[in-house]
Amino acid sequence: MINQSNRTISGVTPLSQYPSSEALLQEKQAIDQTNLKALFAEDSKRFEQFSLKAAGLFLDYSKNLMTPETLQLLGKLAEEAKLPEAIKRLFQGDKVNHTEQRPALHMALRKQDDEAIWVDGQDVMPEIKATLAKIATLTQQVHSGKWRGYTGKPITHIINIGIGGSFLGPKMIIEGLTPYIKPDIKHHYIANIDPNDVAEAFKHIDPETSLFIVASKSFSTIETKLNAETCRQWMLDQGAKAEDIAKHFLAVSSNVDKAVEFGIHPDNIYPMWDWVGGRYSLWSAIGLPIALTLGFDNFEALLKGAYQMDEHFRTAPITENMPALLGLIGVWYHNYHGATAHAVLPYDQYLSELPNHLQQVDMESNGKSVNHDGETLSYSSGPVIWGDTGTNGQHAYHQLLHQGTLLIPVDFVVPAQSHNDIGDHHPWLFANALSQSQALMAGKTLDEAKAELAEQGLSTEEIEKLAPHKVIPGNRPSNTILMSKVTPETLGALVALYEHKVFTQGMLWQVNSFDQWGVELGKQLGNTLFPKLKDTDSPLDQDSSTNGLISLFREINQGE
Repeated sequence: MINQSNRTISGVTPLSQYPSSEALLQEKQAIDQTNLKALFAEDSKRFEQFSLKAAGLFLDYSKNLMTPETLQLLGKLAEEAKLPEAIKRLFQGDKVNHTEQRPALHMALRKQDDEAIWVDGQDVMPEIKATLAKIATLTQQVHSGKWRGYTGKPITHIINIGIGGSFLGPKMIIEGLTPYIKPDIKHHYIANIDPNDVAEAFKHIDPETSLFIVASKSFSTIETKLNAETCRQWMLDQGAKAEDIAKHFLAVSSNVDKAVEFGIHPDNIYPMWDWVGGRYSLWSAIGLPIALTLGFDNFEALLKGAYQMDEHFRTAPITENMPALLGLIGVWYHNYHGATAHAVLPYDQYLSELPNHLQQVDMESNGKSVNHDGETLSYSSGPVIWGDTGTNGQHAYHQLLHQGTLLIPVDFVVPAQSHNDIGDHHPWLFANALSQSQALMAGKTLDEAKAELAEQGLSTEEIEKLAPHKVIPGNRPSNTILMSKVTPETLGALVALYEHKVFTQGMLWQVNSFDQWGVELGKQLGNTLFPKLKDTDSPLDQDSSTNGLISLFREINQGE
C-alpha cells in the first residue's frame, strides 16, 4: 500500500506498490515535454506500431500520450500485477470473486467447444449447452407461431422485466442490432419502479399476444417483483384467467419455487447461475429477449464474436492484447495523469445504449475503495464512464473535451459501413469521427488562430482579443475502435473487449471486479423507509433530512 502523501494536487495517484511505477512517473514527466503532434512527426510508422486487430475489431491507439517506452513499462506493470496469471485463473474457473467465494465464468456461456469447465467439482458445460438448446426451441416455437397466447393468437410482443444487467445488456444488444430484428416481433422493456415506465409499456402491448420475461435471480428484487406483479394483474384485468399466466410469462431465476408460485410453469423457468454476475449475464438465459427478438442464429453469432475476443484475451501477449492494452492505457491516464473520467462515443445511432451498458460493466465492477485484503486504497480506482452517439455530442459536450480544463480520454467506436446506405450520410459520419479524434490530438495554436482570423479580414486589435478564445489545446488522447459493420459477431466481440478491459484494470487496482456491495445498502434502507411512506402513524426516527422529506410526501399524498 502506498502512503496517502502520494496524493498530489494534480490528482495523480501512482500505483506505487509496483516496482515499475517510479519509472512510469518519470515517463509521464518526459511525455509532458512533448505532444502528440510531435510524436507523429517523429515517427512515420506510429500508426502501424500502435494498432492491432482481433476478433473482427481494429484498434488504433496511436493518438495516446505514449511512446514505445511507455508501452514497455505498462507491460511490466501488468507483469508485476500478475495479470497473465490472473487471466489464467479467470478462465479456469478459480474463485476470483473472493468476497462471495464464486468464480466469474461468463466466458463459459459463449464457449464454442465442449471442453469441461469445473465449478465445485461439476462440469458446467452440459447445463449451458442444454439451456442454449432450450432457448433455441422456445425461439423456434415463438417465431413459427406454435407458441400462442390465451386466445390462440401468436406472440408478437416480447416484454423484458428486469433491472441492472438483466435490462441494460439485452436492451443494448437489441438496439445495437436493430437491422436484425424479426419483422413480426416488437420488443419492450420494463425496468424502473417508476409507475410511468410500466404505464407507458401497457400503451404499446396487446395482452393476447404478449410474452413477459421476468429476469431476477432471487425473484425478489423489488423493482422486478413489483413490475411483474403489476403486469400479471394487468393480464388478469384484460380478461386472462389465472391458469393463462403460464402462457404469457417466462422466468430467468434461481428461485424456482417463487417463480412457480407466481404462476410460471416449471418448464418455462430458465437457470441463472451464481457464477455469472448480472452485468455479465446477457450471454446467458438473460439473453432470452435477444434470441426472441433477433433470432437464435444471431444470438449464436453474438456468442461466437465474444468467444473470439475471449480467446484473444486468453492467449495474446499483454502488449499485443487488445483488452489488456485498453485497460493499461486507462490506468496510465487515471493514475499517472489524473484523469477521473472516460468517454465512450459510438458513431452509430444503433449503439446509443452502449455507454449505458458500459457504465454498469465498468463502474459497478471497479467502483471500489478497498483492495483484495480489505485495506483502504490510497490510489484512485474506477473512473466515471459516460458518452453518447456522434455526431449529436459534437454540438454539446465535445466543447468540454476540446477546450475544457479536464483531461478526458475518449474511445471512438466506429463502423466503416452502415446498414442503411443513404446518400453520403455514412461517409460524413465517419469523417466526423476522424475529425474529432484528429482535433483532440492536434488542436489549434494561437498563431494558427490568429492567421485564421486575419484571413477573415479582422483588424489587429480584433485578432488579439478573439484569438485566445479560438485556441484548442490539443494533445487530448483517444482510441478508435473500428469494425467493418455492426453485426452480431462484431458487437459480441466489442462487449467482451470492454468486459476484459475492466478485469485488467481491476487486477492492477487489486479490487474485486465481481461483487457490488455498494448497491445493497440503498436496497436495505429502501425496505425500511417504504413502510413509513405508507403508514402515517409510523414514527419518524431517521435523520432530519429523511424525516422532513417523508413528512412532505405524506402531506402531499394525504387524502388522495
